[in-house]
Amino acid sequence: MKFLLIGIGIIAVLLILLPHIVYLLAKLAGVVAHFRVGYRPFGIAAIVLVVVWVLIAIFGNVYGRFRCEVKQVQLSFSNLPASFDGLRIVHISDLHLDGWAGHGKELQQRVDEINALHPDIICFTGDLVSLSPDELKPFVPILRQLRTNQEGHVYAVLGNHDYMPYTRFSNDRERETAVAELVRMEREELGWKLLLNESEVIRLGGDSIAILGCENQSVGAHPVIQRGDLRKTVSGKGNTFSILLTHDPSQWRKEVLVETNIPLTLSGHTHAMQFRILGFTPSKWLYPECDGLYSEGKQHLYVNIGLGGTLPWRIGATPEITLITMKKN
Repeated sequence: MKFLLIGIGIIAVLLILLPHIVYLLAKLAGVVAHFRVGYRPFGIAAIVLVVVWVLIAIFGNVYGRFRCEVKQVQLSFSNLPASFDGLRIVHISDLHLDGWAGHGKELQQRVDEINALHPDIICFTGDLVSLSPDELKPFVPILRQLRTNQEGHVYAVLGNHDYMPYTRFSNDRERETAVAELVRMEREELGWKLLLNESEVIRLGGDSIAILGCENQSVGAHPVIQRGDLRKTVSGKGNTFSILLTHDPSQWRKEVLVETNIPLTLSGHTHAMQFRILGFTPSKWLYPECDGLYSEGKQHLYVNIGLGGTLPWRIGATPEITLITMKKN
């Protein structure tokens, strides 16, 4: 609630200032050009803007952040092994579990929706928590219910928040201990295959693909955590068809496209700034690839805008579950 009120307050102040700035400029122009400018319309505009904003923010907090959209994407690859033709991947990201406190019912609905898609693989691309591994504890019984057609095929990577850089610790050792506890809980209590600059090969019908998991490598607008080692992640995979999980989509253009021929990369991180109106999100100003599918030649990136958020609201940028169906052409 504190973050909600702070966020609403900051934007409300900006909205109050905007008509007053326009008023001062108009007043100055009136002095120069000898015409009178009244304050009343600008004062009313400031009040209207703030009231509309508060109503929108309340809607985003109470309703917008708990909606969910299942997006379906079909991708075709000439080098996809035949046994994996039709592979169903559910891609989710950015749960930020602190925002789900007191809303276990809504999180259970998301898990049920995912399971109802009957995925072969579930891929989670980071930011499970925001500030502490304690955020995960009450939701372990819910999240461990995630199911795939073959047990054990839930793969994950860490996001920038999962390294807890925004939490005040006495020293770096305490921070590393907290991160290690989150890693343990994901692997042991959730049963997820958390990949830290690692990979795992999935075999089916004599064919195989590799799931690669790179640690957070922020090389774009917000370079707070740079723990990714792409070369180590892809080491030894040769020509194996690979799917890369990496939290920050900025790594795709800066490193993945330059150094590899990985056909599919899955990312999250941007949340589309939790604000999207008529298809526009200001996230585009910071991340060229911020929402949905992007392609360069035979390489693709999908950016999932997440199920949770760092602020407890969503305005237009509806929480997302993505179902990706892989086809061989």
